[in-house]
Amino acid sequence: MEEEEYQMGIPNGVGEAMLAHAIDKFDVKLEQTEFGPKLIGSYEELEKAKQFLADAIAERLKELEG
Repeated sequence: MEEEEYQMGIPNGVGEAMLAHAIDKFDVKLEQTEFGPKLIGSYEELEKAKQFLADAIAERLKELEG
């Protein structure tokens, strides 16, 4: 049985390098839609990618604070 695919919108602030890392690291793919880019994959993989992106954004914000 094929696993159901889900979509997750990509929030502002996610850079291309972060996104490329997430796509390489997790079993997700990028799809352009009329509402903007979305990651497509299983629920579990999208959850892992979401946590990875949240951690990467938090790290970047820390760097910017000095």
